[in-house]
Amino acid sequence: MVFTWIFLAAVAAAVATRLWLAQRQIRHVRAHRGAVPGMFAESIPLASHQKAADYTVAKARLGIIDTLLDALILLALTLGGALQLLAELWARAFAPESLWHGTAVILTVLLLRGALSMPLNLYRIFVIEERFGFNRMTLKLFLLDLVKGLAVAAVLGIPLLLLILWLMQAAGSFWWLYAWAVLVVYSLFLQMIYPAVILPLFNKFSPLEDPLLAQRVEQLLERTGFRSRGLFVMDGSKRSSHGNAFFTGFGAAKRIVLFDTLVSRLQPAEVEAVLAHELGHYKLHHIVKGMLISWGFSFVLLLTLGQLAAEPWFYSGLGVRTETMAMALLLFMLVMPEFIFFVQPLLSLFSRKNEYAADRYAAQYANAGELVRALVKLYHDNSATLTPDPLHSAYYDSHPPAAMRIARLRTA
Repeated sequence: MVFTWIFLAAVAAAVATRLWLAQRQIRHVRAHRGAVPGMFAESIPLASHQKAADYTVAKARLGIIDTLLDALILLALTLGGALQLLAELWARAFAPESLWHGTAVILTVLLLRGALSMPLNLYRIFVIEERFGFNRMTLKLFLLDLVKGLAVAAVLGIPLLLLILWLMQAAGSFWWLYAWAVLVVYSLFLQMIYPAVILPLFNKFSPLEDPLLAQRVEQLLERTGFRSRGLFVMDGSKRSSHGNAFFTGFGAAKRIVLFDTLVSRLQPAEVEAVLAHELGHYKLHHIVKGMLISWGFSFVLLLTLGQLAAEPWFYSGLGVRTETMAMALLLFMLVMPEFIFFVQPLLSLFSRKNEYAADRYAAQYANAGELVRALVKLYHDNSATLTPDPLHSAYYDSHPPAAMRIARLRTA
């Protein structure tokens, strides 16, 4: 089959590119391990720079194994016949054309992939993160998070899956358009419930208690004209010592969240500068633009699936004989990432431009020097490499390299 060879070529190209980029990253980071870049020489000790290099290399090596494992699982499911076997096994309980059969097959595949990736996830948390002093996760908490995550996914995901499958069977040739509309509404719904309903299941959120910091934040919010349901400190330290801040929610449900590790490490003026950066994403409509791009992308993908689902070669070319709409959806979910992998640099470029723009916004409403100091501390505390491979960074990184980002801030 022609499509079989096209699929194999796409998988080979994507895997080869991932491995090549990972090897470039490893070589580049190790080659620059011996000296701290000049602009960071006064603020980052050599030992910390070397720790960041070793941490980056360890993650990249694990990523290589993950890439190879994902490719093997994909080939086993498709051309290896595992999907067809699962479809036949579930056909003993449900009619192949039924919603329950399709749902059972899809959920089984998702659970299998999750189970097969579990050892690497455990190794990342309890070996790599532990070795470099970042892990605070216990096995009990890991299992509790896993159970909660599966429960949330089941409650929110299964009804959506059933609705999509029903539309694929009952809504005619334009089912993909109705499905796209459902996904748009669903994404807005998630944005509204995520801060108040989902996040508290996993973390504790407390109002900001530091009076000096709270005062600076209130003044910053007044200067920027920002209104939200509140500023919260999240107990991120119970899982990791990494620090972060983020903006979540949509409309009246929007919230600003600071990790407790970040608040404890940074000075009030530095936290204010980081917060100004996060506000910049909102004020410059980066969140809305990101949602619009996501909706446009999903529109094109569902349109493509609408065409492929009616083509017998799509199923047979991927080693499947059960030509149902559910199988078309599952095959598309599995193989499409290999075909769109090469779009990743464009998405990364868009994200980095947004980060630069948010930095410029922060420099207008807070002190750019304080943001530089905050970023240097975060790079240090999170062991983020200061010397990434330029091509690897351009392909994957959603944030600009440290040197480039700080150089721009210093000119501000």
